Amino acid sequence: MKAVVLSLRILVPLALSCLLIFTGGCSLMKFTTEGNQGEQLVLVMPSDPSTFNLPVNKTPYSPFLYIYEGLVAKNGITAELEPALAESWVFSDDRGRITFTLRSGLKWSDGEPLTADDVVFTFQEIYLNPKIPTIYRDFLRIGSTFPTVRKLDDRRVEFILPEPFAPFVRYIRIMAIMPAHALRDSVRSLDSQGNPQFISMWGTDTDPQNIISNGPYRLISYRPGERVVLERNPYYWRKDDRGNPMPYIDRLVLQIIASTDNQLLRFRSGELDTLEVTSKEFELLKREEKRGKYTIYNGGPSPGIRFVGFNLNQARNAKGKPFVDPIKSRWFNSLAFRQAVAYAINRSRIKNNIYRGLGQLQNSPLAEQSPYYLSPSSGLKVYNYDPQKAKKILLEAGFQYNKEKELLDWDGNRVQFTLLVKSSEKARIDTAVHIQQDLGIKADLQVLNFNVILKKLLVSRDWECYVGSFAVSGADIEPNLLSLFWSSRGSFHQFNQGPQPGQPLIEGWQVSDWEREIDSLFAAGAAELDETSASRFTADFSK
Repeated sequence: MKAVVLSLRILVPLALSCLLIFTGGCSLMKFTTEGNQGEQLVLVMPSDPSTFNLPVNKTPYSPFLYIYEGLVAKNGITAELEPALAESWVFSDDRGRITFTLRSGLKWSDGEPLTADDVVFTFQEIYLNPKIPTIYRDFLRIGSTFPTVRKLDDRRVEFILPEPFAPFVRYIRIMAIMPAHALRDSVRSLDSQGNPQFISMWGTDTDPQNIISNGPYRLISYRPGERVVLERNPYYWRKDDRGNPMPYIDRLVLQIIASTDNQLLRFRSGELDTLEVTSKEFELLKREEKRGKYTIYNGGPSPGIRFVGFNLNQARNAKGKPFVDPIKSRWFNSLAFRQAVAYAINRSRIKNNIYRGLGQLQNSPLAEQSPYYLSPSSGLKVYNYDPQKAKKILLEAGFQYNKEKELLDWDGNRVQFTLLVKSSEKARIDTAVHIQQDLGIKADLQVLNFNVILKKLLVSRDWECYVGSFAVSGADIEPNLLSLFWSSRGSFHQFNQGPQPGQPLIEGWQVSDWEREIDSLFAAGAAELDETSASRFTADFSK
């Protein structure tokens, strides 16, 4: 008999609030029992994976959570760090060196030994390789340089930091170890453009059974637009207190279902074992909870960012074409324009109309449960709904309204832009429509597949305004994780994405003074070694 679990997830746009069952860092094994052995669990994934190559992946929709592990893990309840592939780690007295000791007898999913050589290869030749476009290098940057790693023996590796760096071990947690015996040749071989062949390795056209992993599961099949199937990794190291191999559940099936409406139908028909519940569906599902033999769990608020962002990039592509129309770029790069948009959005109306009043509004990139959270009463600048103030700011900045009450810029150009939103989440589309109405500005909706959106945000950079989200699981504990998004050099600094390895050159990329200030604040916070110190994170992003 399948275990049916239903999770309740209520997301308030621009407010970082949600309810869910699986908290960041929770292991699937925590939710299983020995009685499940021999069974399978059917889950949902909103989009096809873009690659089976973890270091170059940039989409949240992937099977990597189930097939890879790093040196350490995070306890999903206490948020404390725990041993994973490494059984222990120790710091030098000056906190400049960290030695990790691997568990004895570790193996890859193909049965090959996993040793310190794999750890050194993963960091030195992949994550720290400037020719490989991986977001994980952002986490390893310390000031303007990077750590080094060396093998001490088959089970011990030492990381040498250029200076003490508080987030380092927590960042190590999210970096999976990769198999040197399967990937070393591709890293060291270059293609005709001089890029490592590794970049194009393990695409979604690769036979899943050829993907070597070290986590609780391994890939066995993939049918685009349908499903990804995983089986229990027989070489996985973890065992329960009685010595039984884990995980207990033999198979995971990740059904690829883009539409949240279709996800609901498939769950109600018994084809899915879990579902994240939107506010729209909550009332119906709660009424049927007993008859449907499922349970709705409230997992509490989850860290994350829901936002409206403008493309501030003033650069040009390799053909000399601006990423953003210069007329529109001038609007977007105006602080007054962005502040007016913030005041014009009625977030309470969005919460009540789309999210049925569930959840709560929040004004910071950091979740309220974070020890580093700055509340409005303590000085955080907020942008509560105030359309008259929005209009006043625009008029003072030189904008004007014509007889038809259309907004014009300084030169008489009508203000009009495109709102980009992903197609797989109806609530976010509805949110974009509300924002469209609130702004009182001509804004055309562009609804696209999420993988297409990622390419526009991070590669072609040809977008104007995006109603999006940024997952920051664990940011309640380590705020420096947000540098991936906010730092001018961050791989997800999408509102002003700079040059990236392996991409065509761009011309005229500029970093603003306020972006540089944020860079310096993150650097200062990371140098504070006391995790309990409020000074770890004091940047005000409300500007």
